[in-house]
Amino acid sequence: MHNIEPYYNWRYIYISEEDQRSPFYGQIYSEFEFTQTVYNYYIHPQWDEFGSRTLYLKVLMADYEEKYAIIELIGEWNDAIENDIMELKREVVDVFELQGIRKFILIAENVLNFHSGDRDYYEEWYEEATEEQGWIVCLNMPEQSQYDFKKAHLNHYLELMELDNWRIYKPFHLFKKIDTELSARLKA
Repeated sequence: MHNIEPYYNWRYIYISEEDQRSPFYGQIYSEFEFTQTVYNYYIHPQWDEFGSRTLYLKVLMADYEEKYAIIELIGEWNDAIENDIMELKREVVDVFELQGIRKFILIAENVLNFHSGDRDYYEEWYEEATEEQGWIVCLNMPEQSQYDFKKAHLNHYLELMELDNWRIYKPFHLFKKIDTELSARLKA
């Protein structure tokens, strides 16, 4: 797992630790010291902590004019014990919502497991986002994690989507592709 880095090909467009409005502004990373773990496996030091012991993230893009953020996740999403959705909502999402972000793309291909808990924070996030024509998309979540996510009916709040080649897009084009697809679904 220590070889899995957050996607870095958009760093010439956006760097979260240089964005004064980002919750990770001013963060300094080591390229050599591996201290964070998931299941006792070290993960790459470029991943950001947000209060969970099992789930980490990297903000790949925050566009305040278009009002969207792209966040990559790695680890175990555990709401049952760790209440990861609460930590994600309070420590990251709320900060971006205060800056006007209403559309969120969560890249979840490295979410190894999902354990559900209370759905209050999903409902709250959904209501806040949709109140201002926003949405939340969980992109490329593995099948076993999707199964548990759907079993808890959380797909009513976060749209599960598949897009295997998301890396070929620039952030704005990925956002527009997803936004267009969601708009078409709503009109149908």
